Amino acid sequence: MTTRYETIRVRVEGPIARITLDRPERYNAIVAPMPEELRHAVEAADADERVHAIVLDGAGPGFCAGYDLEVYAATAGPNPGVQELPYDATVDLRMMGRNTECFMALWRARIPTIAQVHGAALAGGSDIALCCDLVVAAEDASFGYPPARVWGVPTTMMWVQRLGPEQAKRLLFTGDVIDGREAARIGLILEAVPADQLVERVDALAARMATVPRNQLAMHKTVINQAMVDQGLQTSQLLATLFDGMARHTAEGLAFKRRAEEVGWQRAVAERDAP
Repeated sequence: MTTRYETIRVRVEGPIARITLDRPERYNAIVAPMPEELRHAVEAADADERVHAIVLDGAGPGFCAGYDLEVYAATAGPNPGVQELPYDATVDLRMMGRNTECFMALWRARIPTIAQVHGAALAGGSDIALCCDLVVAAEDASFGYPPARVWGVPTTMMWVQRLGPEQAKRLLFTGDVIDGREAARIGLILEAVPADQLVERVDALAARMATVPRNQLAMHKTVINQAMVDQGLQTSQLLATLFDGMARHTAEGLAFKRRAEEVGWQRAVAERDAP
């Protein structure tokens, strides 16, 4: 029986499963139940012996703009991401830790996962994309973690895994956004291609992987992932997820939320991110 989802779509074509983030009217911004639905779809595809690769993309004008700030910032009062004071770190860690675990289903899957990125993969959207084994993007796509300026820490912490400490610091110390060409040049993603060639390139890459036996793919992925674990990935993620909650409850983080309630999240973000 086909599972019905609220925030994603899934289709399986031969040995390739394609999962599409599907809130195009909100730039596929993250709300409940998207993390849980994404995890369920990835785990279902991974369990399907016919599927040899998973492609993740976004409907509409972009991949994913991050968490939906209309819900988490602009709406007055507490919400799942902003508590009434005093702040309880364990409550936030449970919630954001669960989301991080859901995104990491892409990394844990035994078969390869490819993010196909057009438009923006920002903030939490970059968290999702960077959990995939490979990222292929349009040259004019955009990557970044603007909440690094105020209000967030990337919970999956794949920036340092992919870039090394210096480039990760450069992007997280500034919150700057880079295009697909720059992301490929510094090694954040596998490659950037002209936008009109993106689907063709990802399809060809996934099809090539699909000719490899699933057990062979799983062996390679397990070894490489273990190397990342040995380098401290899980510890970094725990610390980053804890700090992400703290960042939303500092004096500056709470001031940002008040400003978003007053003038709307778009203006509050523009003020925060201005040069």
